[in-house]
Amino acid sequence: MNATERAEILVQALPYIRKYTGKIVVIKYGGNAMTSESLKQQVMEDIVLLWLTGVKVVLVHGGGPEINALMERLGKKPEFVDGLRVTDKETVDIVQMVLAGKINKSLTGLLETKGGRAIGLSGVDDRLIEAKCKDSRLGFVGEVTKINTAIVDDLLSRNYIPVISTIGYGLDGETYNINGDTAAAFIAGALKAERLIMMTDIAGILRDPKDSATLIPEITVEEAEELKRSGVISGGMIPKAECCIKAIQEGVKKVIIMDGRVPHSILIELLTDEGAGTMFLA
Repeated sequence: MNATERAEILVQALPYIRKYTGKIVVIKYGGNAMTSESLKQQVMEDIVLLWLTGVKVVLVHGGGPEINALMERLGKKPEFVDGLRVTDKETVDIVQMVLAGKINKSLTGLLETKGGRAIGLSGVDDRLIEAKCKDSRLGFVGEVTKINTAIVDDLLSRNYIPVISTIGYGLDGETYNINGDTAAAFIAGALKAERLIMMTDIAGILRDPKDSATLIPEITVEEAEELKRSGVISGGMIPKAECCIKAIQEGVKKVIIMDGRVPHSILIELLTDEGAGTMFLA
């Protein structure tokens, strides 16, 4: 590619840059999309590029695989009920250690290395994510009751990239493990984000789970509910779709589920006509 072709690509991205400059985009970076170190580096580069063009990026992250790995090293077997991690007192300490410690600070440091200005937070900081016990069978798994965006608003106004781990603050003084997709949906809704991008290890909503060519590029909330009833959206995709629907209901304009393992998928989605994954519309 010569210099003229490179310049033409930048010019083609100009309308999209203009569209998102000054707008809030929340990116949920799932643990299953973090498994490749080279891809992680690219994702951080994409986020810094967006930030440098004036997009107000908020990064919400998970870390399920790393939590599982540490639990197994400590002799604890991960348990799940309806897709949610059973979290006893020892496990919630492990979750906090991995999410608010190792992963959060690693991603914050990477963003700084790539030229961004980032500050790591957990949901406990300034009561960002208030929560209560979701189900006694699950232990310290939290249900979001309130999002307090003051600290995030302040960081965005100071031109930082907030990096948020999904640990919840309980008014009972306990710390709660919050599902990452759910937390991202509530945070994006509270911020009235222009976009919520859910990066995971799947291409999006497929009519045939075995055929990537059956990807559904756009669906409305009503169509998503119908796809759930018909069984097209099933299994582990149901809670992800429900989080997308919740985000739309909370005020997010558009939500995208996409494969975070595809290089530069964020830029493809936001800065090109092509797009990526499945977009949920109001």
